Amino acid sequence: MEDLFFIDETLYTGRPADLTGRLSKEVRTYDLLDDLHISYERLDHSPTASIEACHDIDKRLGIEICKNLFLCNAQKTSFYLLMMPGRKKFRTAFLSKQIQSARLSFAGPEYMEKYLDITPGSVSVLGLMNDKDLNVRLLIDKDILSQPYIGCHPCVNTSSLKLRTSDLTDIILPAINHPYTQVESEAE
Repeated sequence: MEDLFFIDETLYTGRPADLTGRLSKEVRTYDLLDDLHISYERLDHSPTASIEACHDIDKRLGIEICKNLFLCNAQKTSFYLLMMPGRKKFRTAFLSKQIQSARLSFAGPEYMEKYLDITPGSVSVLGLMNDKDLNVRLLIDKDILSQPYIGCHPCVNTSSLKLRTSDLTDIILPAINHPYTQVESEAE
C-alpha cells in the first residue's frame, strides 16, 4: 500500500487558530515565537516521510530544503545539531575536523528526546528551546546563513515554518541562550 502525503493548500500566517490535538511541544514553539514577536508562515501537512515530500513543502514555502542532523561524538558525550543545505552531503570527517571533535555519528532517538524533546523526523532548530542545560551545540552551514529564510518544524513533523534567517540568529537563538558555530559542509 502506498503512503499518501497530504499538504493543506493554505499558507497560514502564525499559529493555528485551534490548538485542539496539537502536542504541547508544538504549542510551546508557537508561544516562543509569539513572545519574541517573530512573524512566520506555516504549512500543515501529514508527517513528512520522504525527501520528495520535503521538497514539495519547501517549494510551496519558497525556500531551499534544509537538512537538520542530530549528531554526537564517538563517546556520546558531545551532541550537535547541524543545519545544512539539502543539496550538500554530510561528510563526517570534514565536519569533525572543523569543530575539533572525535568522529561524528548520528545520535540515537533517546538523546533527541532527552535534550530537545523531539523525535526522529521532527528534528528542528526550535527544539533547542528545550535544551535548558545547553547540552547541544548548534552548527549552521554558511550557505544556510546566506539565505534570507529558513524552514523548520515546530518540534513536530506535521507542520513546517518559514522564518527569516536573521530572526533565528539575532532574536531566537539569543533568547534561548544558544549560540551557533558557522561551519562549511562539503559540496557534492
